[in-house]
Amino acid sequence: MNERKQEKRGLGRGLAALMSDVGVDVHSAGQTSAEEGRKGLREIPIDTIEPNPEQPRRDFDAASLEELSESIRRKGVLQPLVVRPFGPHPGKFQIVAGERRWRAAQLAGLHAVPALVRTLNDSEVLEIAIIENIQREDLNPLEEAIGYRNLIERFGHTQEQVAGALGKSRSHIANLLRLLNLPAEVQDHLRAGRLSAGHARALITSADPAGLARRVIQQGLSVRETEILARQSGPKAAAKRIQPSEKDADTRVLEQDISANLGMGVTIDHRAGGESRLTIKYRTLDDLDQLCRLLSGG
Repeated sequence: MNERKQEKRGLGRGLAALMSDVGVDVHSAGQTSAEEGRKGLREIPIDTIEPNPEQPRRDFDAASLEELSESIRRKGVLQPLVVRPFGPHPGKFQIVAGERRWRAAQLAGLHAVPALVRTLNDSEVLEIAIIENIQREDLNPLEEAIGYRNLIERFGHTQEQVAGALGKSRSHIANLLRLLNLPAEVQDHLRAGRLSAGHARALITSADPAGLARRVIQQGLSVRETEILARQSGPKAAAKRIQPSEKDADTRVLEQDISANLGMGVTIDHRAGGESRLTIKYRTLDDLDQLCRLLSGG
């Protein structure tokens, strides 16, 4: 398993590193200087550009697009698109990065937009599109988690590589990925904003996440109250008044920190003066392989 993982291409450090791997210079993409012309910056007619049908982001907020179009009317397109030659006829291009700017430029009435032309295959285009969308600030937690999962499952990157490339912590990646294990009903609540990411993370350990989610929403419970309820087992215990946890706060925090860092369930059973136990739960052989590497310092 170790040999197979070592063969996978690493993301490197930062979005610029990934773009560089596939031949896109994102540092030049944000400049407006003579140097850009030497690196392939061109003014391309809008009607020769088409969006990528595999673009992970499907929804573009109308108000946000109008705001961007107004900025473009006043200042122009400050950051060029990245496109690739596309189609059987020369002079046609497909968007690699910058569909939102392309749409806003059309609203602003522009006939051409600045763009960097690069030759990329379908896999590289999709990978760049996923990362560009993850970098957006208006994603909900599930959209962000799906982006991380696609990078890991479709392109063979590890959580560490994704975290380093995007400037996120390993625990942030792991915690968001765990949200994808929740039932569809709970994910719908999270997507609609009826539950926060903190509530959703607490529900992961519940025996009945969907039922508890409905109770949390109906009663307006806090994240802390949700965590306490989720730790209680059985339908009778869930119906009782919320009671303080038997474990002290330090132990609970330690469990959560270790679990977040490993991306696996962790339980600490500390017994003063007796034999204590730390339990780590894993789902797949890849998880076990990852755990062995961490424990051995690999």
